[in-house]
Amino acid sequence: MDKPSLNIVRAADTAAHLQQFSHPLNPESEMHGMQLGRSVGLKRTGVNFIRVPPGRESYVYHSHQHEEEWIYVLAGRAVALIDDAEYEIGPGDFIGFPAPSVAHLLRNPGPADLVYLVGGENREFDVADFPRLGKRMVRTGKDVEIVDVADTKPA
Repeated sequence: MDKPSLNIVRAADTAAHLQQFSHPLNPESEMHGMQLGRSVGLKRTGVNFIRVPPGRESYVYHSHQHEEEWIYVLAGRAVALIDDAEYEIGPGDFIGFPAPSVAHLLRNPGPADLVYLVGGENREFDVADFPRLGKRMVRTGKDVEIVDVADTKPA
């Protein structure tokens, strides 16, 4: 008999618990996903299962100052926008963004869902820039502040 465990997320549970979300700064963003890492109690590492429908984008074009991030494509095709260059990617492709990272975003040109794992660090503090919007996000714990880069001062 299979004993339930906090350390295992079954495929059926993932499919049944996908939540839809989007990035508020990108009207083309639409993702359906699950926070796998949090589901098994991981605190320092984030791992997420994501589906992006055809014609939609993953997030907002962004870069991180302190948290590393990675993407592993499971199914579908995408255009990865990385540091203002476009790259076609597909199943089995892996992308890594060491911190401080270059700006990046995934776009699904269709016709099928783009399915991937994305993960990275869960640090107490991070700064993310949204270069095409002239915005910066500063996150300390659960507190998030988004400011215009033009309003910031050098240290």
